Amino acid sequence: MALRFDRLVATRKTGAELFHRDGRPVGFDLLGFWQWSTSDLVTNATRGILAEFLVAQAVGAGASHVREEWAAFDLETASGIRVEVKSAAYLQAWAHAKPSTICFSIRPTRAWSPNTNQMEEEPSRHADVYVFALLAHKDKATIDPLNIAQWHFYVLPRAVLDARARSQHSITLKSLQALVGESLSFEELPEAIELAAVRNRELGG
Repeated sequence: MALRFDRLVATRKTGAELFHRDGRPVGFDLLGFWQWSTSDLVTNATRGILAEFLVAQAVGAGASHVREEWAAFDLETASGIRVEVKSAAYLQAWAHAKPSTICFSIRPTRAWSPNTNQMEEEPSRHADVYVFALLAHKDKATIDPLNIAQWHFYVLPRAVLDARARSQHSITLKSLQALVGESLSFEELPEAIELAAVRNRELGG
């Protein structure tokens, strides 16, 4: 019989799962791995995943879903809105002389399917709505990514990004604010995402 190498679907873990040798525990668990690998919430890679988690929590998709590393977009709401989350921060984990200049990547990408291992021919944007999550705190002594008050959010329909005359690869904070105005709080995200999806459809997105 030929071996099958279909897609593996991740199951949600609790952290209590034990490392073992053929069923015999070896003295440490999955929570220990998480603590070891992702305790630095300010570093770029982990902060980006944390931003996705915050948006997922805001729209009710964080309690049961599992993040897909290579999905064409970051998450989907209960009403079927596809959401892409981009993150940035003024402060970095390393030593630096001044706050970082805020710029978000909006580059179109070629979607890859984990079911077929095939990639799209042409790059495009695959979400209906983009959420830009800025860890806006500027004091290193008190920065706390778990404090949702330190995050500012901006929401845009995909069609607005597609129609931009300027760069299709990135957007500065100043340009973003010119398009959407004031930032949103965590609590305001669900309604803003729904409204942005409606606008995206109206704009032909």
